[in-house]
This record gives sequence, structure tokens and C-alpha cells, in this order.
Amino acid sequence: MRQTPIQIAALLLLLAGLLAACGQQPAAQPTAAPAAPSADPAAAASPAPVVGEEYIAGMVLVGPPNDGGWNQAHYDASKYVEAKVPGVRFVYIDKVNAGDRPNVTVEQAIEELIAQGARFIITNSAEFADGTNTAAAAHPEVYFLHASGDKVLSGEAPGNVTNLMGRMEYGKMIAGCAAALQSETGKLSYLGPLIDPETRRLVNSTYLGAKYCWENYRGQPADSLAFKVTWIGFWFNIPGVTLDPTKVATDFINEGSDVIISGIDTTEGIVEANKATQAGKTVWAVPYDFQGACAQGEAVCLGVPYFNWGPRYAEIIAAARDGNFESRWEWIGPDWSDINNPDTSMIGFVKGPALTAENAAILDDFIAKLADGSLNLFTGPLYYQDGTVFVAEGEVADDQTIWYTEQLLQGIEGQSAP
Repeated sequence: MRQTPIQIAALLLLLAGLLAACGQQPAAQPTAAPAAPSADPAAAASPAPVVGEEYIAGMVLVGPPNDGGWNQAHYDASKYVEAKVPGVRFVYIDKVNAGDRPNVTVEQAIEELIAQGARFIITNSAEFADGTNTAAAAHPEVYFLHASGDKVLSGEAPGNVTNLMGRMEYGKMIAGCAAALQSETGKLSYLGPLIDPETRRLVNSTYLGAKYCWENYRGQPADSLAFKVTWIGFWFNIPGVTLDPTKVATDFINEGSDVIISGIDTTEGIVEANKATQAGKTVWAVPYDFQGACAQGEAVCLGVPYFNWGPRYAEIIAAARDGNFESRWEWIGPDWSDINNPDTSMIGFVKGPALTAENAAILDDFIAKLADGSLNLFTGPLYYQDGTVFVAEGEVADDQTIWYTEQLLQGIEGQSAP
């Protein structure tokens, strides 16, 4: 999103409904990726440390803070930071997307947050990368965190920008395993957002987890597992722009799928699975992003892989406030000693009430193998849909190979490109 800045008065007319947000607390970095050089180290000219005064942080959300998914996870993280880092207060602007605010750009939202005193700003959507970097170049006195981005890795970000993402690939492998363990039909469906390297690698991870558990715990041949993804076109429903995720989920059910795995920001997958089950069918669901997502349909929920942004946000913001900001690309995994530790694990998986006790025990065994490194599902041979090699036989994919995943894997039904 590349737009020119506008005056503050115009922004106030465009941006209604600003709310004060909140925060949470610090954590370890179990699997931090190596830092990459910034495109412009000079742009990180360190502002003076802030001592003994309020430190305002801003957050630009692509959706609403109560979506039961991606945006709520970020909003709750802001509350964690407020609770754990003295003197920090959040302000935020939500629903910065073409459907809800068609005339508002991420640069404009950032300008408004800066006008409110924000000295550190988090933007939470892949689509915000260019706008974040444009605003950062214009405001070297403000620090920025772009969640899910990689412009620091590629050397395109100013020195006052850092990137952070969780290794949700592990959460999705666990989700896929839970789905394969519980399925009675062997037909799994994935409710996908838009198509990009992030969403492809998460679909692939889900499939790899499902395939492993289908073969090794269920004792079934791989070709008897059906795995289909349908992309709606964005992270959540925008009427007239995206496919309707409610209809897509209903189509999955009508086609005989008995597990819907969500990759979108909102809860249509579990809601429709719950409705179908109440109507007499057996349909399970695995929602996404937010720890409390099972509440939308506990009777059908097998579990939820979720992000826990608060601990690392707290560390980064505390360092920035004290004048110790670092521009890095970080890709952080679970704390394998306790993947649901709220103070140390960036990626967690909460088992759902619908997962049987037997399958829960098997899932624990699968998680233990991921944790101790005895199982690495990104080990070759792995092939893309068109037959080209993703990971050669006997090799293990490195971080950048996984990060920049180009296609879906063989065995998955669905588009690899828009």
C-alpha cells in the first residue's frame, strides 16, 4: 500500500472509533532465527531512552480486535505488554482493510497513532509491509514492528523496523495430526485465506502432519487421505470481494469432509461444523490463531493452534523504550518444555473438548517427537504439485526454503497460485 501522507485533520475525519488498547509480558526465544542486515542502519538513529514517563505504543490491526482469531490475539498481546512493562499504554486503529475502511491506508493510520504520541508501532498484516516501511522512513524517531513480514530479512526495511513471526508451521502440523486421528472419512478440508508463501507453507505443514499421523498412527495408506484447500481470497470475509467462508465451509460438509481446518482470521469453520453436528452430521473443526477459539463450538473442536505474541512484544518494546532497539527478522517457535506456557511459548496448541482421550494421548506422542527433533516433517523427498522437487531425498529444508514456499505439495487438492 503506497499512498502519500495526509494532514492530521483529514485523518481525524477518516479514522473514527479509535480505542485505547492494552498488553502482556516477556518470554524466552526458543527458536529465534538469525538477524538479517537492515537496508538502512542509519535510519535507526536511536531516540533517547524514555525514563519515568508514559510510553505510548500503537497498533494497526487489519481486522476487529474481537474477531476470535488473528486480530484478537494481537489485541490481547497489547494488554499483556501493558500489564508487564511499566508505563506502557497502547492506542490502536482496527479494521484497516479495503472492505471496512476503503479510503484509509496503513500510512494514514500510522500518522494518526503518531499524532496520539505513539513512539512504537506494531502493524499486523502481511499487506502492511510497504506502508510500514514508508512510514518508518518518514519517522526515524519512531520504532516499528511488522508482524509476519520479512523486509528486514530481504534488506528492504529501514533500520527502525523489526520483523516478528511465530513458527506456526509446528502448530499446523499438530492441527493436521489431530484432524487425521479423529477423522472417520479420511476427508479433510482447509479453509484458506489468500495465497502467498506464508499460507502455502501453513497448508503444507497441516498436510504433512495429517499424512504422518494417518499413515503412522492410523495405519492407513497415504493415498486414502483426501486433503482439499479452498481459498476465499483474503484473511476474512469481505462481501462482494472474497468467497463467503460460510458457504465454503458448508460446501466442504456437503462434499463429505468430516474435519474443517481453518486458516482464516475468523471462526466460520467451527461455527458451520457445529451447526452441521447439531443437525445430525458428524463434523469436527480445528480453528486458528486465538487460544479461546474453541468457545465457538466446543462440542466439535479438536483443538486450536494459536499465537502468543505478548511475551516477545513485551521484550521488544521494553528494549525500545530503554534505547536498545534492534532491527531483526525473527521466526520463533514453541517453548517445547511447555508449548502452552503463557510467558515463554510463542506458539501453542490447546486440545479441544471433542478430541478423544485416546487421540489426545497419541497427539502428545506426536508433539514429543517434534519437540525432541526425532521427527522433522520437512525432510525429503518432498515434491510440489507440478512434480518439481521441494526438498530432495535425504535433505532437510532450511528456513528460507520453507519461508519462501512456492507451491502446495503433491497430495493436496487446491490452487498453488492466485
